[in-house]
Amino acid sequence: MTAPEPASPERLARLAEAGGIRRVHLLAWRDLDDPEAGGSEQHASQLARHWAGAGLDVTLHTGAVAGRPARVERDGFHVVRGGGHLSVFPRTVLWEWSGRAGPRDGLVDIFHGITFFSPLWARGPRVGFVHHVHLGTWPLRMPPGMAQLGHFQERVLQPLVYRRATLVTPSEATRREVIDKLGMRHADIRVAPNGVDPRFRAGGTRSAAPLVLAVGRLVPHKGFDAALRAIATACRERPGTRVEVVGDGPARPDLERLAVDLGLADRITFRGRVDDAELVAAYQRAWVVANASLQEGWGLTLTEAAACGTPAVATRIPGHTEAVADGESGLLVDGEAEMAAALGRVLDDAGLRARLAAGATRHAARFTWAASAETVLRALVDDAARRR
Repeated sequence: MTAPEPASPERLARLAEAGGIRRVHLLAWRDLDDPEAGGSEQHASQLARHWAGAGLDVTLHTGAVAGRPARVERDGFHVVRGGGHLSVFPRTVLWEWSGRAGPRDGLVDIFHGITFFSPLWARGPRVGFVHHVHLGTWPLRMPPGMAQLGHFQERVLQPLVYRRATLVTPSEATRREVIDKLGMRHADIRVAPNGVDPRFRAGGTRSAAPLVLAVGRLVPHKGFDAALRAIATACRERPGTRVEVVGDGPARPDLERLAVDLGLADRITFRGRVDDAELVAAYQRAWVVANASLQEGWGLTLTEAAACGTPAVATRIPGHTEAVADGESGLLVDGEAEMAAALGRVLDDAGLRARLAAGATRHAARFTWAASAETVLRALVDDAARRR
């Protein structure tokens, strides 16, 4: 049996041509240049970059970034930025609906809890990308009144508007959540796992002292407080262990105070947001990555760490269950006590660490951005065929 042709610019170009897709608009909340950008912003930029590399005319519409121009060119695609934290949604819709955004053959509507509700106004081929379901975490993201509105539009309005849409999720676990929690049983829902950029690879210099790393946006639903408590418990019996936190966000002051209260002040470093090279080096020198997030569609930082040969100890939530191969590339846990115990096992057992590190690189090799870009593009092409 002949192996399938790997994803490539030529393959993407043939797929787009067959579907009549030449110009694609992506609608997203934030741009990659935003100080709080994370996995979703990386995902949108990777899709746009791969499609542009295949010869498509790609425009990414996002919210404004303070101090940055409204229009930029990046990796062969156009970035158009405007609107604030919430106003980006109506502004982008009006822009597209009025035709000022220019012609398009396909639209990708990226869900961020709040959506652009494209089925109500957009004609032609379109795909919705659902990173994860936000139910249960709205109070952590917004004030009480706004949180209730957020919950209502996700639980009631989205299932009505997108009930027969073509959707894509990053994991089978998220696909099941969209069906079971949002009730979208009649939607066409595909799975396109996030990729790992080639810059994340084994190498560098592993820290001589035990080092636990936590990476991500410092916001409440990412669970950094729980991760710090688990790390502090593990560190009590391992006095030489160091801790690094990479990332920034509104929860940072509270987390810094919590670290002092937990007795971690002399062994923890909050490094803030770092550039690509520094992030790779951080993954490569860490002994283990800890992630106690409450909700994820995909654990991008976990597969990035895995590609660098660093195993993970992470919460057993949808998204993590596919980003981490439990017992092979890392350990999945339930609760802070289990996380503390699992971190201790990895830090103490060199044989276990080596086995998980080898499994991590194998597991991460399965995920490429080219394959993800192809799956989303195929969903768009199939939607175009269905409409014809």
